[in-house]
Amino acid sequence: MEFIDIAIIGGGPAGLTAALYAARARAKTVVFESALPGGQIVTTDWVENYPGFPDGLSGAELGDLMHKQAERFGAEFRTFASVEKIEPLDLDFKLVADDEEFMARTVILATGAVPKKLGVPGEAEFTGRGVSWCATCDGALFRDKIVAVIGGGDAAIEEAIFLTKFASRVHIVHRRDELRATKCIQERCFDNDKIEMQWSRVVKEVKGENGKVSGIVLASTSGEPDLLLPLDGVFIFVGVDAKSELVTDLCDLDERGFVKIDHNGLTSYPGIYAAGDVTDSELKQVVTAAAKGASAAFEALRYLDSRLCSI
Repeated sequence: MEFIDIAIIGGGPAGLTAALYAARARAKTVVFESALPGGQIVTTDWVENYPGFPDGLSGAELGDLMHKQAERFGAEFRTFASVEKIEPLDLDFKLVADDEEFMARTVILATGAVPKKLGVPGEAEFTGRGVSWCATCDGALFRDKIVAVIGGGDAAIEEAIFLTKFASRVHIVHRRDELRATKCIQERCFDNDKIEMQWSRVVKEVKGENGKVSGIVLASTSGEPDLLLPLDGVFIFVGVDAKSELVTDLCDLDERGFVKIDHNGLTSYPGIYAAGDVTDSELKQVVTAAAKGASAAFEALRYLDSRLCSI
């Protein structure tokens, strides 16, 4: 069984920053990531609000830079390794990942969140056949086609703008009569003549023909009749669900399932820290994930030092 000082579960910006700080302090640090390091940021076309990059850079590039920096200081990576269980054993934690067991003195949970589903008829049936949650991944498949983006926050509007590189028309479907996105993003949206707004509407059903999406039925939130919108693709950005299943029985969660932390990243269970989108922190951005990852690593290191002093 391999022994680890700090086990970090999740390789997004929070996990990678925690790995950088922990490894730089010479703690034996292992990052468990079920996919490639970088997390959901690698599916982001362009990041323009991360400090130090005035011209912006792609999400994949930023994720790769973070990974290389953490690795340079000695962080180890178990890629495509899914942690299935965290079991407290005295003051330590046994982790089970792909039938292997690891013993960690502390754990930092940075598992992030996954996009919410609409839960409407046709959504599951046409997933991968016109229904998508990743414009960067699938946008090029809709060249010169008509698509819809569901949502009104920053992610939805940025993805809609990105899709105009390929699609001939992008409908933004939002349940309210105004967007929630940051004003500068809204300005870019309204200046784009390929984008058409569908205000005060929600998706009632995803329609399909010949095994692929052919349109969506939109219900009104303001008393108007239903509307059938013919199109070729639907991109859904209506929020996220926390990937907190590993600590459901260990740590306090809020009513939405996000892990409750203090301002240093400490959960309700001693020795377990959390950072990034899996936590109940309100602002979920790359820069805040990185900051919370640094705080969690700092506190985990201090926790390890306190244990050594008590021996």
